[in-house]
Amino acid sequence: MLPMTLRQMEVFTAVVRHGSTVAAAGALGLSQSATSAALQQLERVLGTTLFERQGRALVLNATGRTLLPQARSLLEQAQHLALSVGAAGTSTQPVRLHLAASSTIGNHVLPLVLARLTVTHPHISVDLRIGNSEQVEHAVLALEVDLGLTEGPCRTPALQRQPWYRDELLLVARPGSRWTQAPCDMAALRQAHWLLREPGSGTREVLEHSLLPLLQEWPATCSTLGSSEAIARCAALGLGIGCLSRVLVQPWLDRGELVALPNPLPPLQRDFSLLQRPAHAPTAALAAFIAACHAYGAQG
Repeated sequence: MLPMTLRQMEVFTAVVRHGSTVAAAGALGLSQSATSAALQQLERVLGTTLFERQGRALVLNATGRTLLPQARSLLEQAQHLALSVGAAGTSTQPVRLHLAASSTIGNHVLPLVLARLTVTHPHISVDLRIGNSEQVEHAVLALEVDLGLTEGPCRTPALQRQPWYRDELLLVARPGSRWTQAPCDMAALRQAHWLLREPGSGTREVLEHSLLPLLQEWPATCSTLGSSEAIARCAALGLGIGCLSRVLVQPWLDRGELVALPNPLPPLQRDFSLLQRPAHAPTAALAAFIAACHAYGAQG
């Protein structure tokens, strides 16, 4: 018998992901006592602790950080084995993917990808966290998720980036607002009230690389909003100009609540990208999800 078990590794990675044995127990469907016992048994076998306690949270120590990628690899191999056996037999084992996505992708594109995936792989479910691109990159680098999906360039050279969809950004405003009454030239754009995402957002980074050099600086009256949906709503109320993904604003354009502004700028485009750790061999489930992303990108 091997001294360590897959259950112990599963508990270990769940505690890393959720920050406590109580939260990990809820995610795994175990009792808190069983979860704590499994973690203690693993530490006893290894002869060392894996976490430090900070308040109510458990935080990885140096030994835990060394073990984490190996534990994830073992669990992924076990999932791959279960999928292979299920495909050859009469049933397929349930598999859960842990994903992180930037807000436009997570809120407006991934539901369509998951709908496609469910048709062909109904045994795959996902845990999805949504943040800005910088937060997604951090989650992938910290081994908190299996895959990240972001907009625009990757700031972390240590990650492997794979483009899968070409997105278009539009300048939008409320129909009849003052920004639609006169030509939207560079002078007008320099004087406009801009509705911007926060630093760290993929949309904000595209604008800072493509648009800000032409404007020279953002007007002092620009507003910073923490979500693209908030920008669309504020723009629809006539509060300023937004620059947003077509996949997000198309319903607003169709309803006549926003209009795309003709402007002198070159086309604003960016890639949606898949982010993984280097030399990270995907499981069958993750490979199926990646294939669904590329299928959506090809259709789009």
